Amino acid sequence: MKCIDEENKLAGKVVLVRAGLNTPLHNGKVINDFRVRKALPTLQFLRAQGAKVIVIAHIGRHGSESLAGVAEILNERMPTKFSTRDEIDSSKMTEGEVVLLENLRQDPREVENDDGFARELAALADIFVQDAFSVCHREHASIVGIPRHIDSYAGLLLKAETTVLERVLRPERPALFVLGGSKFATKEPLIRKFIDVYDKIFVGGALQNEFLAARGIAVGRSVIEDGAVPSDLLVSDKMHAVVDVVVEHEDSTKANVPIDRVRHKDTIVDIGENTIASLSSELMRYKTILWNGPLGWYERGYDTATANLARAVVDSGAETIVGGGDTVAVIQKEGLEDRFDFVSTGGGAMLAFLLHKTLPGIEVLK
Repeated sequence: MKCIDEENKLAGKVVLVRAGLNTPLHNGKVINDFRVRKALPTLQFLRAQGAKVIVIAHIGRHGSESLAGVAEILNERMPTKFSTRDEIDSSKMTEGEVVLLENLRQDPREVENDDGFARELAALADIFVQDAFSVCHREHASIVGIPRHIDSYAGLLLKAETTVLERVLRPERPALFVLGGSKFATKEPLIRKFIDVYDKIFVGGALQNEFLAARGIAVGRSVIEDGAVPSDLLVSDKMHAVVDVVVEHEDSTKANVPIDRVRHKDTIVDIGENTIASLSSELMRYKTILWNGPLGWYERGYDTATANLARAVVDSGAETIVGGGDTVAVIQKEGLEDRFDFVSTGGGAMLAFLLHKTLPGIEVLK
């Protein structure tokens, strides 16, 4: 995989950059610029080399939102124009100019991985740079289609993401893997892989509900999915035990209770304070801590366990790597982003890379 910083003849060339700019908006305004900031090094490098830079990205799932607000934020950090594919004319661009095009997903051919659409995008430029690690697990036209039609490189962010995540597949030990979120069926292969590589695994979020239920512990009305957790994982000494949880009662009050005190109409919404205290007390012994996914029901505001563990992790002295949008949002809220050694822009992409050691958007660059 060639990286764009290996190319030294970029002056005057039109470079198409697929960036990961899918950021949360409120009334069209960016409310978290994390991914915008992460995209800057590649764009600034290309500007400095005298390239004519056309940036493509998506925002939202269904193509109804606009990247206009993202263009405003980009323009505050470096001169950036906002345009559409129909309006862009690269022959009129000057060296070092940056233009962001409107949301790719406004054209349904993007998610359909339409080769004609990929050809149209490739025709805009001389060189393509893939820098959207956060969507490299998607087989969309701008991810796997464009590189089939144009000389293509990895961007600086993509290079950084893959370098770090390749390294944590062979971590300095002892090593801890923290995994939150839901859907045990999709996470089981990753847990099985890491149980052979890492010294301890801690499972939070709705995933933990499934572990508790499989142990015969009542989980009330908590979110669980069909399919039992295999017994070998339940008895593994590499799985860190949960001793208490936070529950929301039927009347919406909440309480921290031992795992054997969850009532029939309770809903487990977070990991308990004693469990987090126990886990936190062990962190100093680890040399690597890898984390993806919140420990509580983030969408309903339950982020206390995630925040408390994050504070302990950054004080552990270990190499710390974290990813997943909800987890990163809590870390940012707590003012801890700069204290982690690496904060990934990927959630699902990060997990997919850790499992497969590659992604569709990376394979096509090889």
